[in-house]
This record gives sequence, structure tokens and C-alpha cells, in this order.
Amino acid sequence: MTIATLDLASLLCSRLCHDLLSPVGALTNGLELLAEERDPEMRQKCMDLLEQSATSSANKLRFFRLAFGAAGGFGEMVPVAEPRALVDALVAANPRISVAWALADDMLPKAAVKTLLNLSLIGIEALVRGGSLDIAGEVRNGATELVIRASGPRIAFDPLVAQALAGTLPPAELSSRTAPAAMLYQLAQSLGGGFQTHVAADALVLGAVLPVR
Repeated sequence: MTIATLDLASLLCSRLCHDLLSPVGALTNGLELLAEERDPEMRQKCMDLLEQSATSSANKLRFFRLAFGAAGGFGEMVPVAEPRALVDALVAANPRISVAWALADDMLPKAAVKTLLNLSLIGIEALVRGGSLDIAGEVRNGATELVIRASGPRIAFDPLVAQALAGTLPPAELSSRTAPAAMLYQLAQSLGGGFQTHVAADALVLGAVLPVR
């Protein structure tokens, strides 16, 4: 699968805009309501809406900055506390999802962190009815090994995402939904690594092995 850099960047931007549209739209609606409302109790509810929307927008921007972007401000190694905080903040908006962490190292290569974030996002989106997200990783034998398991009723996993992770999705079928997985495939290929996926009715397991360079 060969994807033009410009095409992939455009689709990633589309994905970012899609995910930010809802909280930013809620900010706009909240401001309009606040401008018209005079009742103190209703004005407080508008302020609560604005606060929730602003927090959601900020959390998503921070998440995508590291998941999609160049992640300026970090070296080749990133403290695991950073991606952990980003995923926890993203999940906090959905009380039906719980997260458990098992990271053996205090630092991970930047490529592994980008992979962890994007695979975690795929896992979160698979839990349409809630459930648990288990995230594990360690560096051993010269490679970072990551495993993300999403467990819950009626797992929703687009098979096109699996194809994109495997590098078998035709470029003509790429979309903003599958672009992050295609980006991960290219990243893994550049390091000599790869992915494994297993999906069942109540669980999705995503694994990655990324040689450290």
C-alpha cells in the first residue's frame, strides 16, 4: 500500500476536524444560549456546558497533537505519563469505559507512543456500548511491544481499519476513518515492525511490535 504523503495528511486533517466538530459546535451553542438567557440557574447550566465543551476540545487537541503530529517539545523518548494522561482524559468523557494500564517502562520511543495512542483510540471507538480498555507495553529485545485489548458487548471494529493496519487497503479506499491506521502501517514499516489484530464479538485485541532505532 503506497499512499501519497499529501493525501494522507489531508485525510488526517479531516479526521481531526471531524472529531473536534462536536465539542466546538457545543461551545458555539452555549455562547448563543448564554447571550440570550437571563435566568441565573439557566445561565449556570450554560456555563457548565461551555466548561465541558472547552475541556473536551482541549483534551482532543492535546491527544491528536501527539497521536498525529510531530509532537514538538519531546525528544526521541517520551515519558509514559504523557500518553497515559491523554488517554485517561479522552476516556473521562465516557463513564461507561474503564482503563487499566500495564506499562513496564517509564519512557517509550516517540513512534511507540504515537502507536499506543492511535491503537487506544481504535479500542475506545470499538466500545460503543462501554466496557474496559487494557493497555500494556514494554521494551525488550530491542523492540517495543504493545497490546491494547478492548472488552465489552458488541465490539464495533471496521474491517477496513484492520486492512489499513496490515497494509492491504487499496489507497483508493482510504478515508478519514482509516487514515490513522494507514499512518501507523507506514510508521511500522519504516521501523521494520508490524501489527496483529484479533476481533471477537466481545473483544478486540491489537498488538504491535516496533524495533527501537
